[in-house]
Amino acid sequence: MTLKSPGYVAVALAAGAVFALGLGIRQAQPLFISAINSYTALGYVTISLAFAVGQLVWGIAQPVAGAIADRHGPRRVMVGGALLVAFATAATPFATTAPALILLIGVLAASGAGAIGPSLLMSAANRWIPEARRAMASGIVNAGGSFGQFTLIPLAQLLIGLAGWQPALMVLGATGLIAVPLILWLTRGSDAPPIAHTHATLATSLRQAVTEAAGDRSYLLLNLGFFTCGFHVAFIATHLPGIVATCELPPSVSAWSLAIIGLFNIAGSLWIGRAIQEWRMKLALSGIYAARAALILVFFYSPKVEMTFFLFAAGIGFTYLSTVPPTVGLVAKLHGPRYLATLFGIVMLSHQVGGFLGAWLGGKAFEATGGYDWMWWADIALCLMAAVVHLPIREARTAAPAAA
Repeated sequence: MTLKSPGYVAVALAAGAVFALGLGIRQAQPLFISAINSYTALGYVTISLAFAVGQLVWGIAQPVAGAIADRHGPRRVMVGGALLVAFATAATPFATTAPALILLIGVLAASGAGAIGPSLLMSAANRWIPEARRAMASGIVNAGGSFGQFTLIPLAQLLIGLAGWQPALMVLGATGLIAVPLILWLTRGSDAPPIAHTHATLATSLRQAVTEAAGDRSYLLLNLGFFTCGFHVAFIATHLPGIVATCELPPSVSAWSLAIIGLFNIAGSLWIGRAIQEWRMKLALSGIYAARAALILVFFYSPKVEMTFFLFAAGIGFTYLSTVPPTVGLVAKLHGPRYLATLFGIVMLSHQVGGFLGAWLGGKAFEATGGYDWMWWADIALCLMAAVVHLPIREARTAAPAAA
């Protein structure tokens, strides 16, 4: 039976809602660190290790889940991921030992979130979306993740105040189950052929796709640029409260700054999704990274008052995850959509390795110097490097001629 193709906006909104739930729940988990520490007496170092492991596992899970989905279909992989996020989050209040906490937060929840991450979501959504609309759809999906951060973090904080941290985590986990019917709708007819596209898929097997990508300089440069994105996104998200504290400003400044980042990221994601329908994607990425370097430099030399933080958050938020749609688009242009879940998953792994280093080295910098100055300079240098390395990327491959 032939399934009627849904509108691309409906598909993108469904995928964005799944991303909102997965990313929003994951971003809300750090709100519970203090309560978990008070309840278990495990110490901040041990609890932080669980979250650091989660950063890496989230990155590793995406190419692994993508490879399974590319071979066997996305439905069971993504449903399993949503169930893992829900279960691990709801079970966290019962974890009283370090191994249990690392298993639930660092392995299970992060693996589940990776299985409903942007690589699989865009791969599943692209089955229904014409090639000309994929850039805008990617922007909508990406904005969904920011919307989840903007809504689920305040919801989690409200639940903590109303019911306590343990019931709040259970309710947060149960909320993740909303993703299951959305995934079932998004992946229905997984065995049906996708909407035709004009790009000829060059690889005929997953192994060949990965081998070709590993030998493609443009793909490797894309990975290098996305490593930079992960580095400074994780540094800012992890250490902004500490930066605010060193400036002797109230904690509310960091909370509002993080909320502003999420809000402006929605606008930035939608804007870049539309812009790359007309612009070359590699030039858009180069411009985004150059803009970040300029924003950080201006912030570094500006007086550290509340308005400086809010304006910095708005600027960084607008560019925060706007790198994702053009990066997804370039992977598809370079190697076709057939193995997009795996190939973009590998790029996301590079992003998370950068994220791990940004979060960890930020703490090491503060421990060694009592401040974050050298991290800001490293951030600027990496942004400028990323702006340059995207320029040699070959934007599109010439499709192989059809056989006579």
